[in-house]
Amino acid sequence: MSNPTATLLVPIWALANLIIRINGSESLRPVLSGPTMAYLSSRVAFRCVALGAPPPVTYDLLKDQSTLINSGTDLQGDQPASFFLRVAMTSGGSYHCRARIHDREGVSNSVRLTVVIPPSETRVTSEPFPPVAYEGSRLVLFCNVSRGSHLSYSWFFNRREMKSSSSHRTQGNSLVMERVRPEHGGHYYCMAWSTVLDIKRFSSSREVQLTVKVYVTRPQISLSISKEAAGGLVGNISCGVSRGSPPINFTFLLENRAEGQVAASQARTVWFNFPIVPGLEMGKARCRAQTEVQDVLSEPLTLEVVPVGGHIKIQLDYFYRADHKTTAAKLSCQISQGTFPFILWLHNSSVLPSETQTEFYIPQSTLPFAFTDQGRTLVLAKLEPEVFGFYRCKVRDSYDKNGPWAESDDVLVQIKGSLNPCPKPLPAPPTAALPSKTILTMSLHPR
Repeated sequence: MSNPTATLLVPIWALANLIIRINGSESLRPVLSGPTMAYLSSRVAFRCVALGAPPPVTYDLLKDQSTLINSGTDLQGDQPASFFLRVAMTSGGSYHCRARIHDREGVSNSVRLTVVIPPSETRVTSEPFPPVAYEGSRLVLFCNVSRGSHLSYSWFFNRREMKSSSSHRTQGNSLVMERVRPEHGGHYYCMAWSTVLDIKRFSSSREVQLTVKVYVTRPQISLSISKEAAGGLVGNISCGVSRGSPPINFTFLLENRAEGQVAASQARTVWFNFPIVPGLEMGKARCRAQTEVQDVLSEPLTLEVVPVGGHIKIQLDYFYRADHKTTAAKLSCQISQGTFPFILWLHNSSVLPSETQTEFYIPQSTLPFAFTDQGRTLVLAKLEPEVFGFYRCKVRDSYDKNGPWAESDDVLVQIKGSLNPCPKPLPAPPTAALPSKTILTMSLHPR
């Protein structure tokens, strides 16, 4: 059987609970909204509302739960109270709002505000400094700002934004190149930037030039000869490197004695003049190339000029097709001695022209031939009746136009069984007026 007293108490308890709620025994629950990041010197707003609270409601904005920033009264009750704030360096921290009605109050959730300082006075520095490095070494560029926080960085090379690459990496405000290459040389600048609520503020540096130096290769030394008006010979010693970053100091060494030195600020090849005595071995010559980090020597070169002489002969070789038919011939002028020979080829006592014989007129030849090995070899590309005949090579010193000639015996070029007999050549014409030097560069394209 139910208890009638308990049944009567239920609505009384509900009514008492309602009265307690109305009289304010339950605390307020305000809600605070506002920015979490803001630029220095910008203006921001916090809003606080205690939904369902009867007016008038007094709102206070608190920082770090103790410092009173502002207060206000909302007569509507369910409308938010707004608090405007000019962001200073000290504005960063945790914010709350407090709502009060008579003897009731409540504290809201917290909103942490971070102050963002826009970047300014951006510049690029390097390690090493200045930004000059040899290929293969490590180099780091830094994007530094005088002021700024919460920054991101972008790098530009020759005014194009740099993308991810195996040759470099970004690390904070730095651009790291572990092994620089010559193609990394150029102009760099950086941009420091920050973003708040889709508002981007940035500061760009000036361009700096990165110079990547190339190590010099082993120098090459060579010798050419010219004749002075007085009759003496001068050796023109060439000393150069195929690659390397100037400035380069070149030294001509003879038996390890310095005979000349040139500081090349731009060039990679220099020349030294040195008197030469024909037939005399003057010693071992070397070329030295020096930079701030290298000291490299060439292979030794024996300084000796042997005049043309001895026995001159021609070696004849034929080329055959798969069906054993003769198709081409090669004639080699073999010289027993002579350091700088100048070679002429004659066909039936007529000089075969080359591209550099410009001191006298030679009719254009229609023979299918070409020179190789600096004129020492004559190649007949097609064996036809017009190329049959007697061939001879003549040799003198290239540096002496009026020097004596040495010549080979005649060699007959003719396919066996040919019906075109080849007459014995006439004596050779005078050749004293022939040029002193001929560079033979014709190419052969056999069919």
